[in-house]
Amino acid sequence: MCRYYFAYGSNMNPERVAQRGLRFDEVCNAAMDDVRLTFDKQSREHPHCGHANLTFARGARTEGVLYRLDSSREIERMDRFETAPINYSRDVVWVRTADGMLPAWTYFANAAVVRTGLRPERTYLNHLLAGRSYLSDAYFDWLSGVPCVDD
Repeated sequence: MCRYYFAYGSNMNPERVAQRGLRFDEVCNAAMDDVRLTFDKQSREHPHCGHANLTFARGARTEGVLYRLDSSREIERMDRFETAPINYSRDVVWVRTADGMLPAWTYFANAAVVRTGLRPERTYLNHLLAGRSYLSDAYFDWLSGVPCVDD
């Protein structure tokens, strides 16, 4: 069973994940190939704002934070925060780590909540930036430059 969770959005902030009650015993960096990070998932609370999503794009790469969960069922705790299966669907993907490829749970926004032209709020983006120690310098710099609705 899958014991890893790949976070590419606000859950790149380990403190946020711990506050949400997800139990994990290890955190490291990881990347997913052939997907691009987008902010096209419409926020429930602020419909004019975008939250993180993954869009398939050959040759693209999205970095994130990989959590080793205490058990294979632990990921179910995250479903309510991601409003799965309504706003996001949860799937197993392959992520690249320093130790090779590993299977991990991650979330993809459902088409019904995807909108073009959205931008994140600064407070939301700051959760992604809190994963700094798990990201490459280039990726962190790119992420830091993402325009926000409240800039």
